[in-house]
Amino acid sequence: MASGDTLFDFGVQANEPPSSNAAALDVRNGRPVLAFDATADESAIFCGTIPNHYAGGGITITIEWTGASATSGNVVWNTAIERCDTGTDMDADSFATAQSATAAAPGTSGAPAYTTIAHTNGAQIDSALKNETIRLKLTRVGSSGSDTMTGDAHVTRVFARET
Repeated sequence: MASGDTLFDFGVQANEPPSSNAAALDVRNGRPVLAFDATADESAIFCGTIPNHYAGGGITITIEWTGASATSGNVVWNTAIERCDTGTDMDADSFATAQSATAAAPGTSGAPAYTTIAHTNGAQIDSALKNETIRLKLTRVGSSGSDTMTGDAHVTRVFARET
């Protein structure tokens, strides 16, 4: 596995919404999006398997998104990874500490922005190994004073590469 190779690629319909504060499934020009509110902390959760070709490096998550209508301001994103190994209790979350990035809204409504968040190998990826199931939690931190974009942020895709 070479650095930069894709580990997983989630469309928004792969979301397994949390029981509270979930991003809403919406449609934009016939295309499904996840709508994350500007004033609350809303999340989406994606489940997948670290592929066999994973070489044990860090994981960089990329969020493809745009503003519902805003063309200025910033959005604060968090991502956290949970390893689902044989000791994981499915009745409780055990995500590693979230990593974050603040990103500027695209200058054109509907134009995509790509925000990356790096997770180092080890604790930041909950010590996940190849061929293990993981869950990825994506959160817009609308409660943050640094999140200044009005209106929803529409996520169209989330993918990860080894770094």
